[in-house]
Amino acid sequence: MEREVRVRFAPSPTGPLHIGGVRTALYNYLLARKLGGKMLLRIEDTDQNRFVPGAEDYIRQSLEWAGIELDESPWTATPGPHAPYRQSERKPMYMQYAQQLIDSGHAYYAFDTAEDLDAMRARLTAAKVPNPQYNSITRAQMRNSLTLPAEEVKQLLESGAQYVIRLKVPRKEEIRFNDLIRGWVVVHSSAVDDKVLMKSDGMPTYHLANIVDDHLMEITHVIRGEEWLPSAPLHVLLYRYFGWEDTMPQFAHLPLLLKPDGTGKLSKRDGDRLGFPVFPLEWHGKDAETGEPTVSSGYRESGYLPEAFINFLAFLGWNPGTTQELFTMQELIDSFSIERVSKSPARFDQNKVRWYNEQYLRAKPDAELAQYLQEALKGQGLEVPTNKAEQIAALVKERATFPADLAKEAQIFFTRPGSYDEQVISKKWNAQVAGALTEFAKQLPAATDTTPDAIKALLTQVVEGQGLKLGQVLQALRVAVTGAAAGPDLMAIMSILGTQETAQRIEGAVATLAQPAA
Repeated sequence: MEREVRVRFAPSPTGPLHIGGVRTALYNYLLARKLGGKMLLRIEDTDQNRFVPGAEDYIRQSLEWAGIELDESPWTATPGPHAPYRQSERKPMYMQYAQQLIDSGHAYYAFDTAEDLDAMRARLTAAKVPNPQYNSITRAQMRNSLTLPAEEVKQLLESGAQYVIRLKVPRKEEIRFNDLIRGWVVVHSSAVDDKVLMKSDGMPTYHLANIVDDHLMEITHVIRGEEWLPSAPLHVLLYRYFGWEDTMPQFAHLPLLLKPDGTGKLSKRDGDRLGFPVFPLEWHGKDAETGEPTVSSGYRESGYLPEAFINFLAFLGWNPGTTQELFTMQELIDSFSIERVSKSPARFDQNKVRWYNEQYLRAKPDAELAQYLQEALKGQGLEVPTNKAEQIAALVKERATFPADLAKEAQIFFTRPGSYDEQVISKKWNAQVAGALTEFAKQLPAATDTTPDAIKALLTQVVEGQGLKLGQVLQALRVAVTGAAAGPDLMAIMSILGTQETAQRIEGAVATLAQPAA
């Protein structure tokens, strides 16, 4: 019988969720939905020293904002079949699995003090051994249950002496596994150290808890960042030593996310320093050195739409094999496959995520854009009727990247020009043009048809009656009405402003520009 596909996202609550973590969650989600499986979230909080208050709730809010739905998690209304989903709440069960490895000869007690470990590293460094490790060679000189007499080990355990449990990695063995992205990975066991499985505080390390939980939660695919690739051989050994090789999940290690210039991994510190967010939501934290409050920008608060953010993230390491760039979440699910995830690092491109946001913003119905606009204008003390807000939104959306840009672009409808583009005035403004615009302003309030086309027809008629061509007055008219040399369609602007307001703006410009410069 074929197993149900089950994937997991397993973040640690040690700070804000990096966008690389969101991408990992997204790829897990896409694969699960594509294959009709389940997506679960497990909080890996075994390292209590690094726990940050508020981080777990931040992870939950980030995934909800991004639209990544969970089938099982610590937050679902009814407990899932494999609850609890926080490792700290599963603590009592891990020791039995560590003990199982000791009993089978695949793990051992280590009683070394911090001073013992420092001395070992110093000795190896002095002998010019690269990357000193506690491994199949050095363990023979250390204080552990492999080197101490059985009676002494028993006495140490009974006396409550501090110890850790380490994995006994074989000295000469090739460890192999087939990565879904990278193909066969082969690592010699001499490159793998005897990792700690249980810490002296009785908490399991990531390595033990991760494997035990993935097995008990029946995980079929482990999709995680490339930084976990060096740990994979260790995990393969654990599956083998527990006798779980037949149900070992398939591994897929995702490519790194690089800084925009490609010089290294995009880190949590790069965001505000480089001028763009690296977190999905704004994060309020503390400086590690000073303890002072800090605020890191988030995509949501910066005006990015979740669908644009997700579409952008999906393409950081994956491509559909077609020229299509805009995908709904369902389209991403339908198109996704691990085989099309690249091994090569993906370079972060802030211009591209802005482009995605523009596309999604401009594709929204004008009624929805009008709501953004009305909300922003209300904050400025401006109440705008819905029909007018829709007209304005439709006109300015092509100049907007973020929802907040709609209100910025809309200011021309609520604020008369305080100055006029000097370059246009110097080149296009003269007495004849001013006379034509004055005549247009006189006739405009009497117009019964105020559509953009009707306004343009009236303007053409007036201008030609003054012996001018339309092209000779258009830029001057735009500056008179808006103050700027460029902007949305001028006829549409005048139609929305209304004939009275437009006429008054033109008259004001003519009067102001007729005055000699101070």
